[in-house]
This record gives sequence, structure tokens and C-alpha cells, in this order.
Amino acid sequence: MSRRRQLYEGKAKVLFEGPEPGTLIQYFKDDATAFNNRKHGIITGKGVLNNRISEYLMMRLTEIGVPTHFVRRLNMREQLIREVEIIPIEVIVRNFAAGSIVKRLGLREGDRLPRTILEYSFKSDELGDPMVSEEHVTAFGWASVQEMDDIISYALRINDFLSGLLLGVGLRLVDFKVEFGRLWEEEDVRIVLADEISPDSCRLWDTATGERLDKDRFRQDLGKVEEGYQEVARRLGILPEATPRDLAGSETLQ
Repeated sequence: MSRRRQLYEGKAKVLFEGPEPGTLIQYFKDDATAFNNRKHGIITGKGVLNNRISEYLMMRLTEIGVPTHFVRRLNMREQLIREVEIIPIEVIVRNFAAGSIVKRLGLREGDRLPRTILEYSFKSDELGDPMVSEEHVTAFGWASVQEMDDIISYALRINDFLSGLLLGVGLRLVDFKVEFGRLWEEEDVRIVLADEISPDSCRLWDTATGERLDKDRFRQDLGKVEEGYQEVARRLGILPEATPRDLAGSETLQ
């Protein structure tokens, strides 16, 4: 079988052409980055775990009516996804004070925010993913007013559902980042959830101890990064079908 053509490589994933028109294969790497790629490392088995966790959460969100680009998991590190036109905006959903908002607004880390806050950043590595307002998004044509209405509605619905789901397994959803894209179906276009939902894109704290079980373990040099990701998967009831080779290495896509 001939090797599939690589279309894009990001910090944590690689996209290849899919087996059918309108599809892609999303490959999860073990690479980890932080601080706009100034810090880089390898978290052994991260790609396997993020693939399984994102699969599980995407499927659960589909059940409650949130459309996604996810089709099915292909193997330990790959998913079949629908090809979408990514909207160049990261949507950050915040429930508790953590990360950059603490420094920007002088908040105390861990405090519950008065209400869920949505923030937006423009996807640009060269510019450092600067924060923008909804006014910027619509004025520069990155998304229309109607598309932003859909994005906000979906982001809040995702937050409500995941907060409850994760609380049930002893995890606090502090904040998370999501991306959306336009899915073209003949003459129609609709907004769908894209990218991934995993400990790479969520802050997840143990409700009893406050222990961080997400990429902050890598950002803050807390150690036992792999164990944090594994604990999230364990609590969600996800058992990675992995061998030591799967967790340590990467597969060649054919």
C-alpha cells in the first residue's frame, strides 16, 4: 500500500489525506510544546492517550447534538475525520482562574470566576496567538456574526456537558480550548467542533486535592506527566489497547 500524502504537521498532530474525498487522517504525536513553542519535549504515550480521550469525548458530545469533525478511530494514534475549513480562532472557555488570566487580571489561581468567560485568540504562531475580541473576529471576516453565535452556543454547551461529566469522575474542568471549522456539504455549510479535546487542551484538576492532571505538569515541570494523562484516561474508563512499543514509538502511516 502506498504511503498517504502528508498535508500538514502541527505541534501535536499530523494530517494526511484520507481514504475518501472530504476526509483526512489525524495522527497524534507524543510531542509536547508550551509557551508558543519555546519549550518542547516528548511525553511518551501522549498521542495514544489523547487519541482515545478525544475519541471518547467527541462521541459523547455528538450524542448531545454538538456536531464534530470526528468520524471514527482507526488505530492507536489515528482518527478518520471530516475535512473542514478551520476558522483561525481559538476559543478559550474559563470556569476558574488559571493560566494567563491570572497574570493579566491579578486574580488568585483556583478561584471560581463570577461566571463562565469566553476569550478568543487569533491562531498565528508568528504573532504568538494574540487575544482578540468578537468584534475583531467579525470585522476581519474570520467568522460571520451568525457563525460566532453558533460557536458561542456550542462552546457553552460543550462546557456545561463536560463540566458535569468530568465532575462525576472527580475532575474539575478549570478551562479548555476548542477550535471550530466550516463543514461543506454540497451547497450547505455548518459550524462543527474540530481539532481535539484532551489533557493537552484542558486544565483538569482533581476535585479533592487540586492535583493537576493535564499539560500544566509539563509546562510547570511538575513531573509524572505521563501519569497525569493516564489518570484522566483511567477515570473516564478508557483502557488504551497499548503495548510498550505503541506507547514509546510512532507508527508509519501507509
